[in-house]
Formats: sequence, structure tokens, C-alpha cells
Amino acid sequence: MPVDALDAKILRLLLEQPRTSVREYARLLGVARGTVQARLDRLERDGVITAYGPRLSPAALGHPVLAFVHIEVTQGHLEEVAAALAEVPQIIEAFSTTGGGDLLTRVVARDAAHLEDVIQRLISLPGVVRTRTEMALRERVPHRMLPLVEAVGGAAKPR
Repeated sequence: MPVDALDAKILRLLLEQPRTSVREYARLLGVARGTVQARLDRLERDGVITAYGPRLSPAALGHPVLAFVHIEVTQGHLEEVAAALAEVPQIIEAFSTTGGGDLLTRVVARDAAHLEDVIQRLISLPGVVRTRTEMALRERVPHRMLPLVEAVGGAAKPR
């Protein structure tokens, strides 16, 4: 398993206190600063830690509408469509999927009319056959990683 108990404790601190220094993490965990830094370097190299930075609120950036748009793509055009989706700023995530569509996108918009404009842009992309949109009403479980970290690493709270 790529994450042991100490790794999980470090990840927990990163998630709960992201602006804390490596030195402070080491103090809280009762280990050497070099140990924490080496673990962080390995977790980055192994792809466990994929990014650093703040989580931003699309609503606070003027885009309070959230929708999930399923996109059906002409066979053989998935890469082209995915590349075109990357050019649409309102698409904040896109995944290849199985089931009723080929791609699932998470789209934000200023309002319903703006969402319609974004969807019309998607429909006009070469290789897009059809779309199906579902609007989110309310977030029930926010994006989170801590429960997963605790499950895979058996993480106890740091001292």
C-alpha cells in the first residue's frame, strides 16, 4: 500500500492545516523535519499528492450555477472533443465514462441563460452527438479526501 500510518498523518495535516510549514508538521508529529520532507517528496513522486493550492468557490467567482453535462461523442472523436472541452473555461472537470454518455463534465455558469449558452457551445463542437444536462440543486457532501486518507492509512490524529 502506498500510504502508511505516518504518511496518512502527514496527509491529514496537509488537508486540515494546508498553510503550515514542514517544520511545524514535524513538530506536531514528533518526527524530524527531514523525515516529513522526504515523505512529502515521495508522496508527490508517487502521485498521491497531485497539487497544492487553494480550493476556489465558483459561486464566489460569479458562477453559482452548477450542472453536470453528459456528452455523447461520435466514435473515434473522443480525444478531439476532450481537447475542445479544455478550451471552455466554464468546464471545471471532465471524465470519460461508461453508461449513457462518453464524457461527464462539471460545468459552472453565471445563471441559467449562461448555462444554456455554454451547452450550445458544447453541442456545436465537432464530434459531439448530443448532451444531457442535470443541474445541481445543493451540495450535500463537499469534496473531501480526509475520510479516504483515514481509511487507507489508519490515520490517528497527530499529537
